[in-house]
Amino acid sequence: MARTGAPDFDRDLSDLPPELRWREWMKRIEAVLFASASPVAREDLARVIGQVVSLDLLIEDLAAELETRPYEIVKSGNGWLLRTRPAYAPVIRAAADIGDQALNLSENDVTVLVAIAYHQPISRDRLREIFGRDISRDLIGRLSERGLIAPGPREPRRGAPYTFVTTDAFLAAFDLTSLADLPEQEQLQDSGLAQAH
Repeated sequence: MARTGAPDFDRDLSDLPPELRWREWMKRIEAVLFASASPVAREDLARVIGQVVSLDLLIEDLAAELETRPYEIVKSGNGWLLRTRPAYAPVIRAAADIGDQALNLSENDVTVLVAIAYHQPISRDRLREIFGRDISRDLIGRLSERGLIAPGPREPRRGAPYTFVTTDAFLAAFDLTSLADLPEQEQLQDSGLAQAH
């Protein structure tokens, strides 16, 4: 979403009284988040507000203002997004066409995605070691097409394998702020959701 060049609007709003200036900055942040399909990074939001204003305080005030609304502001990875509150999910599914937004992941897809999240950056060879079988290119392709994984770093040696990492879309889809929010692997094993490897 990042744009280059000078903005064609007044970022600082110095002609407005402080209270109106603050409210306008909040509206700008809300408008950008509303229009974006993915989390918006701090540096992108900073482009629409004055240089000396605290983005964190603006976001806090916007979050407080949205408390009575059916959507909320959520930190996801290095950015923020607007998300419908979970209580409204059944209503949306009943009335709105959200077919292409549903993840529709199989149990196998989720298992591989969890392995990538916990072991990233991870190669297909390492996934094969974990699962005792090859992970199909189709499965990796599906996860990549949905924006849940992306290519990771390669070792600085000739013929080094490609690796995979999770994305901000993964964090948003699973309601995580960062990978630190993943449950401990031991908790997953105790609950039967993962096997010890």
